Amino acid sequence: MNDAYETPRSPRDEIGSIPYFPRLCHKVRLMAAGKLHPQYQANLGGACDLWTCQFLGVDYAALADQVRAGLSDTDALAWAREHGVTRADCETAWWQSFIRTRGFRDDLAERLVQRKAESGLADRDDVLTFFDYMDADEGRM
Repeated sequence: MNDAYETPRSPRDEIGSIPYFPRLCHKVRLMAAGKLHPQYQANLGGACDLWTCQFLGVDYAALADQVRAGLSDTDALAWAREHGVTRADCETAWWQSFIRTRGFRDDLAERLVQRKAESGLADRDDVLTFFDYMDADEGRM
């Protein structure tokens, strides 16, 4: 990646017990600033972004509008919780497990193998989930 672009935060970063949320917000901010690499742009609002918004019960575009308007990660999550779905602690625990292990022996396992091959990470036996993949592909792992 060249200096015009910034790498999004790790998907493992979390706020308010919600993994991935800080990355979602960071990608929105980077896109607004023209600093999000095109490789990330096609997936904005999809995949982990979508699943996170579905869990919170908010529309991605509405959340992104709040982030672009200047809300911090903490305030954006508060907005999502106010306008979305209230979740029990057991649902949050389920969500954490779900999002952290996407790609590991699930319906996206073959896609993970494909993405690893495309990125030159096919030999990385330590890359077992999409969180692992993002961190490895972005140089954090």
